[in-house]
Amino acid sequence: MQRNMIKYFTSNPVSKTQCLPMILSTFSHFSIIHMMANMYVLWNFSSGLVSLLGKEQFIAFYLSAGVISSMVSYMCKTATGRFHPSLGASGAVMAVLAAVCTKVPEAKLGIIFLPMVTVSAGHVLKALVAFDTAGLFLGWRFFDHAAHLGGALFGVWYIADGHRLIWRRREPFVKLWHSLRSKVTDEARPATRPGADRGER
Repeated sequence: MQRNMIKYFTSNPVSKTQCLPMILSTFSHFSIIHMMANMYVLWNFSSGLVSLLGKEQFIAFYLSAGVISSMVSYMCKTATGRFHPSLGASGAVMAVLAAVCTKVPEAKLGIIFLPMVTVSAGHVLKALVAFDTAGLFLGWRFFDHAAHLGGALFGVWYIADGHRLIWRRREPFVKLWHSLRSKVTDEARPATRPGADRGER
């Protein structure tokens, strides 16, 4: 399966397959530790964002963040000529983290190995962006720093303006869909005898 995994589940602008890996690469990881690190951060920060956005909007946000972080990675790799495959949910997870830190920048976050030390969410976001910016310009290859930055910028933008510009404009389509779905359900529902809704047999 390695050939298919590299073809469809790693993100690389020189690959023959470019569109599907933009989303599929966010569901593959290099190792168990890589996956556990991403899922640990996602588990810690997603619940608050799900409460804020709702399940449907959170899923749309997360998948969009994965695609956009992959696109930013493609652009940076093409611009710098550093064509190497990357994979992992880090870009999408960074969007979740950035969205939460933007919404509640004064929240106190602990460090996993130093629980007695707390840092504000706003400072954590700034430190992560600074780290990934340095990694991008210095050519560090341990992480896909471009994808991290793309995800972080998308998360900040979505909380600031994206929700208003994108999600709220879909309300007319959702209402239309609900009305059509209700109409189809009513038409498919079998007719009942008079009095059946009162429990009469």
